[in-house]
Formats: sequence, C-alpha cells, structure tokens
Amino acid sequence: MGYNKDNYRRIRDEYVNKAALARSRAEERKNELHIRFPELREIDDALAQTGIRIMKAAVEGKKGLEDRIAALRREVEALRGARDDFLRMQGYPEDYTDIQYECKKCCDTGFLEKGMCTCMKRALILAGYESSGISTLMQKQSFENFNLDYYSKNDKYHANMKFILKTVRQYAKDFTTDKARNMLFLGPTGLGKTHLSTSLAKVIIDRGYDVVYESAQNIFSDFEYDRFKSGYSEDRSGGRASKYLECDLLIIDDLGTELSNQFTISCLYNIINTRINREQSTIISSNMTQNDLRERYADRITSRLLGEFKVLFFMGEDIRAQKLR
Repeated sequence: MGYNKDNYRRIRDEYVNKAALARSRAEERKNELHIRFPELREIDDALAQTGIRIMKAAVEGKKGLEDRIAALRREVEALRGARDDFLRMQGYPEDYTDIQYECKKCCDTGFLEKGMCTCMKRALILAGYESSGISTLMQKQSFENFNLDYYSKNDKYHANMKFILKTVRQYAKDFTTDKARNMLFLGPTGLGKTHLSTSLAKVIIDRGYDVVYESAQNIFSDFEYDRFKSGYSEDRSGGRASKYLECDLLIIDDLGTELSNQFTISCLYNIINTRINREQSTIISSNMTQNDLRERYADRITSRLLGEFKVLFFMGEDIRAQKLR
C-alpha cells in the first residue's frame, strides 16, 4: 500500500505533537493541583520515590525481600487510595492528572506492536479523500447508490451498465500496485462515468492507496505552471504536477475538454507513457468516441489508450435530464 507521502509525513508529525501535547497538559494539571494543594504534592512525591525504594529493598539482600516488596506495594496502594479520595473530596475526577490520550490503544503514537493503529489509518484515509480532489463527491456518490434503474428503459443499455458496474466494483476490490490495470470510460455526458470513478476512488483510498482524481484541464494547467512559471520541467519531481506521476492510481476526468496544442499533447503522452512504464494504474474518462480520440491525439497516444486500457462504453439516456422530468 502507498499512502500519500505528504499526508503521511504531516499526520505522523501531528501524532508526535499530539502525544507530546497530551503529556504536557497532564503535567500542567498536576502542577496546578500541587500549587493549590501542597498535601497532594506530598503524596505524589512519595509515589515518585517508589522505584528508588524498591531498588533499595533489593540491595538489602534476598532474605525478607518478598516481605519488603509486599509492604511497599501495600504502602503504594494506600497512597493511591488516599490520592483518589483527596481528588474526589476537592471535586476532581480520579484521573484528572492522568495523560488524556485521544486514542488509548496507541497512546497517540499512531502505532501498535503489530503495526499502524486504526486511528492513524483513519486519519490517513480522511486525508486521502482531501488530497484526491473529490472529497465532496465522495460524500454523495458510492457504488451503493449507483442506480441502474436509469438504464432500465433499454435492455441493452441496462445489461451494459450492469456489466460496467460489476467490472468497476471488482477493479476497486482487487486493486493493487503490483501491476498496472488501466481503464478508459467512453460515452456521452450524464451516464455515470464520474459517479463510478468517484465510487472506486473511495474504495481504493479506504484500502490505503494514494489516489488522485483531477480534470484533464487542471492537470495540464499544473504541468504548464511547472514548466513556465516555477522552473520545473514536466518530468521533475517537486512541482504541482509531480503527484500525477507518483500516485498509485490517477483518474483523469473529462479528457478532451482541454485546449489541445502541442504542449498538452506532450504532457498527456508523458503521463500515459510514464505510468505505463512504471506499472502504475490510470483511469481516464471522456465524452469522446474512439474516432474522436484518433482525430484529436497522435497515434502514439491513441495506440496506448486503446491498447493498454480496458475500454468501457457508457450508453443510455442522460441521467440529469431524466431527473428533471
């Protein structure tokens, strides 16, 4: 799996700061009470000396050691009981000076002995939604609410979309970074290409992979910025466009709506060819037909799109138009 690197670094730092802040706040609460109640400080000082007293008991020899340790334990229990009683009498909960971690399982470290804690995984997933570019759409669109009834008036369209839905769901379920699996969604607007793209992106992000979803126009704008305004070339890391060459899954929406020129065609070839060579998966959606693709883009691009990508043809009646009736 490959969580977004920037997200991982940021959230890892947040966890380090979070744990330190929890310890600092606990210490502040303890100091606050020590100032107000000197008798509580005396109890805490006595408890703090427990380790030293155990060491001294051990140095005195094995004879009677168990009895000395047992006596110390009884004394510690009595001190803790007195401490709890004192806090309750003053109107404080017994754990007032304890470290209050947000996650008690990992103590806000983000990790357990067997690996990453679920709380940190969740934080990375939520960050993945944001960095993917479609966090708002993910709140509305999913496989579960993709409605095949909109295609039911035509048996051919319904069967085709049922097949596409099954194919895309299986793609999301089986996604790995071991081998590139590319898909090309073709068809008129309003037939569910964006809905299914969003749905599979959410599932794959939830599984811990780095997904970037962006329109073709914005992608080429980022490459243009890197090339002409920031000093980066299209194949150098560190610019706005680097994420399109580094993410586990890139989803390019609305290919063909961008201004077509030598630069954008060069960028598109660079993206497709680089990701194919690196065995990175890419999904592209477009309102164009196969003939439109051939007329608009160079053979070296269309040959890769139609040869290296599984093409899914979306057919039916515009869902938006149906909803307005």
